[in-house]
Amino acid sequence: MTHATPSTFNSTLFDGAQQYYVHYRPKYPPELYDRIAQGFNLNGKGKLLDLGCGTGLIALALRDRFEQVIGLDPDPEMLKQAQQQADELGAKNIIWLERSAEQVNAPPNSFKLITIGRAFHWMDRSLIIDRSYDLLETGGGLVLLATHGEDPWTSQIPWKQDILAVVKQWLGDRRRAGQGWWVDPDPPHEELLRRSAFSLQVLYEAEFEQIWTIDSLIGYLYSTAFCLPSFFGDHRQSFEAEIQKVFLSHYPSGNHVEILKASALAGMK
Repeated sequence: MTHATPSTFNSTLFDGAQQYYVHYRPKYPPELYDRIAQGFNLNGKGKLLDLGCGTGLIALALRDRFEQVIGLDPDPEMLKQAQQQADELGAKNIIWLERSAEQVNAPPNSFKLITIGRAFHWMDRSLIIDRSYDLLETGGGLVLLATHGEDPWTSQIPWKQDILAVVKQWLGDRRRAGQGWWVDPDPPHEELLRRSAFSLQVLYEAEFEQIWTIDSLIGYLYSTAFCLPSFFGDHRQSFEAEIQKVFLSHYPSGNHVEILKASALAGMK
């Protein structure tokens, strides 16, 4: 296995996870989008560039606040899911492009906003920040969105630690990243943005409810690069049975509501 760095990134990173990503990844709350819209005076004009757009989570949510939205992602299956959702919503102002964030090609001052969600750590972050500054119009910004607390690898909550123990029993103690290994971003996103040409940083935050059931928990795990369904081959049912047993040992009703946090770190030009 190799490190999942920008130079080795390929679409197998989420191979088989795309459908789970659509349905089971925590979504950013509307309040967070509202705060971004207020901070950047989004009024239905201008263009949005959503890098590493995946299944279109951000692009679709913000589509009505721009004249045009462009979503880039190197994974064709992710874009297929994004297009299906756009068709269901009747979204006509979004263009999906199959390419990496590093391959973005547009004239300077083309966009009012550039957004990146949970894909930023897979990118050449310094390069993307520098290019984004040039691509943005004055008064625009680069916004890095994230959700916090759902990942068992970073949680100290007992039930999630027990779930992680099951994952490790099956896949080993080292965190996977598709066919590579996870590497923590160094330095953190905040530090890179602080060093950049962006003149001002603003952090928007909002809380939201995450409803955990056996299905949503397993679906979430299968949506991640560390727990792809393909890792388990013909033994998926056995893995799922163990996850179910652990979850029910904590929540016999099979349901748990958790308050999580979402954030948007914005650099203003």
